[in-house]
Amino acid sequence: MDKTTDFGFQKIPEQEKAIRVANVFHSVAARYDLMNDLMSAGLHRLWKRFAVRLSGVREGARVLDVAGGTGDVARLFAGRVGSRGEVWLTDINRSMLEIGRDRLLDEGLALPVVQCDGERLPFRSNHFDCVSVAFGLRNMTRKETALAEWLRVLRPGGRLIVLEFSRVWKPLAPLYDLYSFNVLPLMGRIVAHDAASYQYLAESIRVHPSQEELKELMEQVGFQRVEYFNLCAGIVAVHRGYKF
Repeated sequence: MDKTTDFGFQKIPEQEKAIRVANVFHSVAARYDLMNDLMSAGLHRLWKRFAVRLSGVREGARVLDVAGGTGDVARLFAGRVGSRGEVWLTDINRSMLEIGRDRLLDEGLALPVVQCDGERLPFRSNHFDCVSVAFGLRNMTRKETALAEWLRVLRPGGRLIVLEFSRVWKPLAPLYDLYSFNVLPLMGRIVAHDAASYQYLAESIRVHPSQEELKELMEQVGFQRVEYFNLCAGIVAVHRGYKF
C-alpha cells in the first residue's frame, strides 16, 4: 500500500506532494514577497532577522539556506559571513529560485544558487556551519528525512535554524482561524489571483508539528541542545539544534 502524507487537510500519496507543492509555488512566485508583507504586516522580515541573529553565524562561516526561495534569508546571512564566507541559496522550485537569484544579483550579491530537493542535498557531509530553513519544512514530504539530511551536511558544532509557522497561543486560536481561513484566501485571490494556494497555506500550518513535537522530532533525528523561541504568541517559532 502506498504511503500517504498531508497536503493541507488532504491525505495524498507521498509521491504526489512535491508536485502539488511545486504547483503552489509556481503559481504564487511573482507575488510571493508582496503577499508575505501583506499577510504578516511586514513582520516576516523581523522574524527572519531574529532567526539569522539566533544562528550566531559570523564572518567566514559556511551557510546553507534550504527552501530559500526569493532570497530574503540568504541576503541576511551574506551580510554576516562577509567575503570570506559562503551562503548557498537552494530551493526545489525553479520559479522561486530564479526570482531570488535575480534579486540578489541586482543587489550585487553573486551567491551560489542550486535547484535541489531539501530531502536529498547534493553537498558533502560535515561541510556547513549552519543550515537554515525559513517556512520550508512545512512543505517537505518526509520531515524526518529532511532533518536527517540537514544533520548530515552540518559539521560537528554546526547548528540548524528552523523558522516556521507553529501553534498559536490557545486564547488567540479562534481569531487566528478566522483570519487564516477567511482573510488569507480572499487576499490570495485579490493579490495573487490564487485563493487555493493560500487555503493550502492555512491548512498546512494546522497539520505541521507543534513546537514540542518538532523539538522531539529534531532530537530523534540526532540534533542536540534543541530549543525553540516563540514569536508573536506562537504564530511562528524558531527552533535551534546542534550537531555534536
